[in-house]
Amino acid sequence: MQNRAKTRESSELFMRFGPTVVVLLLTILCAMVEGLRWALVFTLPVFGVAVYDFFQREHTLWRNYPLLARVRWILEDLRPYTRAYFVEGDLEGRPFNHDQRALIYARAKGQLDSHPFGTELDVYSDEYEWLAHSIVPNEKVELEWRVKVASTQCSKPYPASLLNISAMSFGSLSANAIMALNKGAAAGGFYHDTGEGGLSRYHRSHGGDLVWEIGSGYFGCRDEDGNFDPGKFAENAQIDQVKMVEIKLSQGAKPGHGGVLPGAKVTEEIAEARGVSLGQDCISPPAHSTFSTPVGLLEWAAKLRELSGGKPVGIKLCVGKPHEVFALMKAMRETGIRLDYIVVDGAEGGTGAAPVEFSNRVGMPLREGLILVRNALIGTGLRGEVKIAAAGMVHSGAGMAMNFGLGADWCNAGRAFMFALGCVQSMKCHADTCPTGIATQDSTRQRGLVVGDKAERVARFQRHTLHSLREMVLAMGLDNPWQIEPCHVSERLNAARSDTIDDIYQFLEPNQLLDAPETTQYADHWVAAQVETFGEATCRQN
Repeated sequence: MQNRAKTRESSELFMRFGPTVVVLLLTILCAMVEGLRWALVFTLPVFGVAVYDFFQREHTLWRNYPLLARVRWILEDLRPYTRAYFVEGDLEGRPFNHDQRALIYARAKGQLDSHPFGTELDVYSDEYEWLAHSIVPNEKVELEWRVKVASTQCSKPYPASLLNISAMSFGSLSANAIMALNKGAAAGGFYHDTGEGGLSRYHRSHGGDLVWEIGSGYFGCRDEDGNFDPGKFAENAQIDQVKMVEIKLSQGAKPGHGGVLPGAKVTEEIAEARGVSLGQDCISPPAHSTFSTPVGLLEWAAKLRELSGGKPVGIKLCVGKPHEVFALMKAMRETGIRLDYIVVDGAEGGTGAAPVEFSNRVGMPLREGLILVRNALIGTGLRGEVKIAAAGMVHSGAGMAMNFGLGADWCNAGRAFMFALGCVQSMKCHADTCPTGIATQDSTRQRGLVVGDKAERVARFQRHTLHSLREMVLAMGLDNPWQIEPCHVSERLNAARSDTIDDIYQFLEPNQLLDAPETTQYADHWVAAQVETFGEATCRQN
């Protein structure tokens, strides 16, 4: 036992200092042998690192295991790549698995997107959900489907495509990525959401339709103190390329959370786009300063519509407290002011960096959020005027069809278009070291992203995905995707039972919240909703 303990101790000692001793001996050997002195270029720096590791005080592992401990950091950096290419199965990767990414790549490149030998999904597990096809598929070929976005109070309706680029700011994405997305949108006839980072020169570079997103930082329409500036807003909102205005209330990745872009990262171009000083901290507060009540939000939306010259104005949110959504519905009915559209972002959405607790534990998933907003509008008789868009991991025609069945009028995608640009899901978006030049401000990395080539991929992916949606709709025997109902979408509850979505979730009848709210699952939330505040009027009684 004593000999075994000594052996373990010797082995541990070698693990800790063996690499340093080996490098030291190699360095001495190279110094002594004339023909090997050229190798000192390699051995001396490595020995220097070992000495540094031994005396530095920041990393315990480096002090105890000079040189060897650095292998851990190397493997940690390589982990996303090794998992993606050597460890994960086709259906295991997250947030997007290999099969999902492969589908997007194939469509973006114009390659064959068929799959051999049947589905890899377990059709008797809860991962399987399906659309109801018809014995008599529709053989009609119609013109391109578009949705008219405008309430009765909007004088400049916008005919939106059914798949568009979701909100991604310049600053989060590189200049080349923004230009490629906009050029692709122009070629494909769909819109490009600017994200809350302002209306940059790169968003306007190729003339693609824009939806200008206004966040709590009011970038591009703020005064020196960070408050909303009506004059600056009107100047930009009336640009012909801007087709709609979107008020960002929250986003799926970090709902209810503000953000700070440190002054060191605020370059001249970012300062220009956001309307801030060069090198100044760029702050997005958690909440807007222009309103604090449902009525206040609607009055501001009406003002934005007027300042823009009558263009559609809507909101984007990840649903949190249901009573706040119902408060907006009550406010629309009481004031007579209408939003033109609502973009529902799911908790599964997100393209930039966010606190992991927010990404994992805050916000309602797209399905539940979409159903709630659909029910809120139908239950209050507002659905005819207010359109709904769905955002949150949208990447395929089948996924779009299911969103239409739950109440969407069109869909937005963020990460899917990043994959179309060449994103490899390296999970480096927040570190400014994106290997594909998409989510970085490093000019040497951006160089790898060729705008013209990637723009074609963006347009091609959108076109082929809409073609897939069309094939789905026709296979269901329908004339258009708005005819897809909840009863056409099914999912498994367990291996022995499945149901259609309308048997799993409650879908309200027109005006049901107005006429008989007590018959709905939202009765308590409806009572709690107030037009004067986003707070709750009453607490649920147990």
